[in-house]
Amino acid sequence: MADAENSLLGETTCGSLLQKLQEIWDEVGESDEERDKMLLQIEQECLDVYKRKVEQAANSRAQLLQVLSDAKLELSTLVSALGDKSSVGIPEKGSETIKEQLAAIAPALEQLWKQKEERVKEFSDVRSQIQKICGEIAGNASEQTGALAVDDSDLSLKKLDEYQVKLKELQKEKSDRLSKVLEYVSTVHDLCAVLGMDFFSTITEVHPSLGDSTGVQSKSISNDTLSRLAKTVSALNEDKKQRLHKLQELATQLIDLWNLMDTPEEGRRLFNHVTCNTSALVDKVTGPGALALDLIEQAEVEVDRLDKLKSSRMKEIALKRQVELEKIFASVHIEIDPEAAREKIMALIDSGNVEPTELLADMDNQIMKAKEEALSRKEILDRVEKWMSACEEESWLEDYNRDENRYNASRGAHLNLKRAEKARILVNKIPGRTI
Repeated sequence: MADAENSLLGETTCGSLLQKLQEIWDEVGESDEERDKMLLQIEQECLDVYKRKVEQAANSRAQLLQVLSDAKLELSTLVSALGDKSSVGIPEKGSETIKEQLAAIAPALEQLWKQKEERVKEFSDVRSQIQKICGEIAGNASEQTGALAVDDSDLSLKKLDEYQVKLKELQKEKSDRLSKVLEYVSTVHDLCAVLGMDFFSTITEVHPSLGDSTGVQSKSISNDTLSRLAKTVSALNEDKKQRLHKLQELATQLIDLWNLMDTPEEGRRLFNHVTCNTSALVDKVTGPGALALDLIEQAEVEVDRLDKLKSSRMKEIALKRQVELEKIFASVHIEIDPEAAREKIMALIDSGNVEPTELLADMDNQIMKAKEEALSRKEILDRVEKWMSACEEESWLEDYNRDENRYNASRGAHLNLKRAEKARILVNKIPGRTI
């Protein structure tokens, strides 16, 4: 039995098994009918086994065909999406078996998948930059946080180039907008300096990022920011014009009051920073604090002070003009009533019916006319003065001629002789008179 079992285990062919079975039946004494029945059973069992194997093989072939079909479809889809067929070695149709075809397609699929991953990353990077810049322009960059879905159906280089062209256009627009923003910020800074305003608070009211000095790229470039910057610059320029106009009015008033009250140069020099822009154009006023509110208020206070001082100083100034006028009249021997003139001036000032500048201008006009009158009379007065001097010398000469001791060598006699000679010359010049 042991030898039989070993022999049974050692041989596995159907013939040897059948032979062993026959030997066993002979030994047992099985009938032919029973043997035929068992052989039919064995044959049926073998058929069943073959059927199962055939079905399994058919199923396996169907699965492989489906896999091959899916692989070919995926290959076609990837090639279509990437639009780059020549760059991948796609197997040609042939008489290979299914497994050989799958083995040939696998490297191409693997390469195409790798290309797809790289291409999707490129698309994602470009579109993310496009989305970011569009968000910055629209003013909602902080809301663009989600990952962008990439369309797998078109990953061609042509489509990627289109996105890259669009990205370059947006990058240029961003650069132009950033330059405009920086230009506006610089203008706001200069205007705030001239107006004496706080630049940081002014610019951060437009957008908080504009006050950030850490990075240029972080500044807002949205349509709203540009619009608000333009309005801020316009408002500051208008404020600058109004302040300059106000300051020029105050400077003109200061100069008029100084001239009116004969303010010395030392006093005027204290407000050079106000009067230096009397006739300046708006664009030419660029000095820091040149139009600050405290400077304008300082000028207003000085104008008010001089206005109050003007009424008390007017009498003093007008009297000085009157004294000057009286001296000119006296020099040309014109008689006036100084007391009446002074009373009239005081009455005009006290009444307030005449502007101080008009009063002083009228007095200056009188002084000018008096000087012209004095100049026209100068020649006549000089002749009269010379005539009176000659008459005085003639009288002295007559007294000298009657003096019997005029030739004595007393002290000072030679001086009298010289004077007598000069007197004779002057007297001889008097019309109708000879000695």
